[in-house]
Amino acid sequence: MNYSGYELLWLFFLYSFLGWLLETIAAAARHKKFVNRGLINGPFCMIYGVGASIVTIFCHELYGFWLFVASALIATVTEWIAGHTIERLYHEKWWDYSDRKWNLDGYICLSRSLLWGLLCTIAVTWGNPVLLYGFGMFPVLLQKILVWVLLILLSVDIVATLIVLTGRSKYVEQWQNVDTFLTDVTRKLGMKVYISVNRRIDHAYPEAQKKEREEVVSDVFAYGCCFDKIFWLFVIGCFLGDITETLYCRAVSGVWMSRSSLVWGSFSIVWGFAIAAATILLYRYRERSDTFLFVTGTFLGGVYEYICSVLTELFFGKVFWDYSSMPFNLGGRINLLYCFFWGIAAVVWIKLLYPRFSGWIEKMPVRIGKILTWILLLFMCCNMFVSAAALIRSDQRNQGIEATYAWQKILDERFDDERLERIYPNAMNVNN
Repeated sequence: MNYSGYELLWLFFLYSFLGWLLETIAAAARHKKFVNRGLINGPFCMIYGVGASIVTIFCHELYGFWLFVASALIATVTEWIAGHTIERLYHEKWWDYSDRKWNLDGYICLSRSLLWGLLCTIAVTWGNPVLLYGFGMFPVLLQKILVWVLLILLSVDIVATLIVLTGRSKYVEQWQNVDTFLTDVTRKLGMKVYISVNRRIDHAYPEAQKKEREEVVSDVFAYGCCFDKIFWLFVIGCFLGDITETLYCRAVSGVWMSRSSLVWGSFSIVWGFAIAAATILLYRYRERSDTFLFVTGTFLGGVYEYICSVLTELFFGKVFWDYSSMPFNLGGRINLLYCFFWGIAAVVWIKLLYPRFSGWIEKMPVRIGKILTWILLLFMCCNMFVSAAALIRSDQRNQGIEATYAWQKILDERFDDERLERIYPNAMNVNN
């Protein structure tokens, strides 16, 4: 079932509220007092809304046991990423499952994963139809107004909260020293907002653990796991992924075949994002065993490839790979053998390749490294934008939509079906 943007936002808000209600009741029962759970001040726990929305979008074609398994995996990965993100941004750990069996650094555990799978299965199977039926009872204009009002209020709340949280340690000092452009009234109002949000977070997460900040070395380019390092690894991953897939196709099929994701250059962004994500998520586990990295990479790679398959189909109307003929596949989007390949790739990357590439990147002069980073960043953004536009226009041509705008005519001229077939030989139109 395809959902409109307004329907997805409606589900996001409702599940965020229901998640906040569940967390608040559970916290109140545990601490014997009311606590406003969640990142923001409003009655929304966004991780529930995000998780439910992701499962709704990417698991709409699954049923029964497979829906439960996929939901549990996606929700678990979402919770794991959220925990890492909060720790990286705010240097705090807001929840801890360390006292439960089968946990991973206290961020996730088996019992919670099973619970998330059950809740998401209930939500997709029965919750979505009921909630959307209630949404459909409103007039269309009222639906749009309601969603936009909630979206604006949520955005303001998020911005205000993030401004406070990202500067919790130095916010007060900065505001006390500002005298040139802020009036006393504005300063007092800001301090009240800061104190209120800070107090709410402390009360909502009394078990939050302070985490040490990563050391920063200013005279070394891209030191540690920073943005510059991650971006360079993304570019390297794009290139290595394209080369690896090209050689694999040659070895298996006996033909040279383009495996690039972009119209300019040999870059596979699926591999690039995978390398970047694996570095961010697995960097802290680089000292763990090969078995741990293999199992973690297998699960993360499977979820990642499944999501990429659904996204490309939704946005571009094309299927870039289909494993339906292979055993142990899920909807033709992933299969067990290639999930194992993701696990092997995780071990090879973290244990062997990452230390070498990281060392080479850090040897670049700081100034030259910064300049090259921005040049490459601009090139990759333009490359991805043009590639996406060319694929969208290709899907339009497949649907018989004539070129009426200048951008459509330019794309028809420079990226016609013949050229795109050479770049994406395996792409199949969904409507065909």
